[in-house]
Amino acid sequence: MNLGIGSVGATSFLSDSGHEMVTAVLPSFITTVLGGSAAWLGVIEGFSDALTGVTKVVGGPLADDPRRRRNAASGGYLVTAIATAAIGLTVAVWQAGILRGFAWAARGFRSPARDAMLASLATPRSYGRAFGVERAGDNLGAVVGPLLAGGFVAWIGIRPTIMLSVVPGLLAAAAITIAARQARRITRQDVAVRQSLLAGYRRLRGSGLARAVAPAAFFEAGNLAATLLILRGNQLLIADGMGAAAAVGLTTLLYAVHNAVAAAVSLVAGSAVDRFGPRRVLAAGALVYVVAYVGFAVLGTGWSLLPLFLLSGCGIGFAETAQSAIVACALPDEQRGSGYGVLGLVQAGGDLVATVVGGILYTVVSPVACFVYAAAWMALSLITALGGREKATSQHA
Repeated sequence: MNLGIGSVGATSFLSDSGHEMVTAVLPSFITTVLGGSAAWLGVIEGFSDALTGVTKVVGGPLADDPRRRRNAASGGYLVTAIATAAIGLTVAVWQAGILRGFAWAARGFRSPARDAMLASLATPRSYGRAFGVERAGDNLGAVVGPLLAGGFVAWIGIRPTIMLSVVPGLLAAAAITIAARQARRITRQDVAVRQSLLAGYRRLRGSGLARAVAPAAFFEAGNLAATLLILRGNQLLIADGMGAAAAVGLTTLLYAVHNAVAAAVSLVAGSAVDRFGPRRVLAAGALVYVVAYVGFAVLGTGWSLLPLFLLSGCGIGFAETAQSAIVACALPDEQRGSGYGVLGLVQAGGDLVATVVGGILYTVVSPVACFVYAAAWMALSLITALGGREKATSQHA
């Protein structure tokens, strides 16, 4: 691992720590400080997530150009940090919503640039380890951020905690700038790739990317939002006689463990990708999720939740690392930005379908139907991933 890859891992850790501090307290801030409703919170989060998916598509072709990708990555992290922290200054729900959407749009825009730059920092034989470091940093930030938020809220209050999130956010912007400088030294010279949005995606025709990302598309179609896992855990614990507050506290702890496991497994998954290929590692992630979702479906007691949260953490650690490496292996450097734009669209669309359909099934039919539905998609991802051949790793690092 070189300085550039380490800097990208540090960037993901710092940035995620910062915005997860705000995510952890945002429901309370919207409903108690600003006087909004749960419906407002849902609109804000849904709109923000949609913007993330859209801006990933827009930012993809721009990231095909090495110079643009460095600027997009650095600028994206800076805007995310400032806009997220500024939520603490708002006095109306609509103001918080605009800033959250702006921050999440920048977050999506920077993602293809960061991933393409990370691939340029790695050698073809170390793509898996490079993306494993980045995913580990991201998942570890999802553990540290809420813990920091809990401590700071008790000490200085909600508004100052939100504003304080700018500190790790600015450190993340500094870290990605170090990585960008390292990428410039490694590539030695920039090859200008000036193109329109559609031209970038048209250049992917015949690249085999669609076949390469098909298992990822099926995986994301069954990738339920963590909130549904937490909801299932809450209900099972309450059904066992636990109080509502205690159930929420325990499932929150289980979710933190889930993220910690995902961080650790990402590093293992990175080495496995370099040894066995990303499709097999993605298949392992899908298999683990099949087991976990079947467990969530048939579980009759809340006291067996720990292994299921551990399994789902393992699954996401394997899958996220493998998905990022699939694009790096499938495409040369000058097309990877657009490739990551396609992957971002696949992930956003799949996650939307999984959560919307899963949520409807959970509410209208039963939790069992929700998790069986998701497990079926994961099984299809497993079959598809094992059914195709690994594409030879691109030598255009």
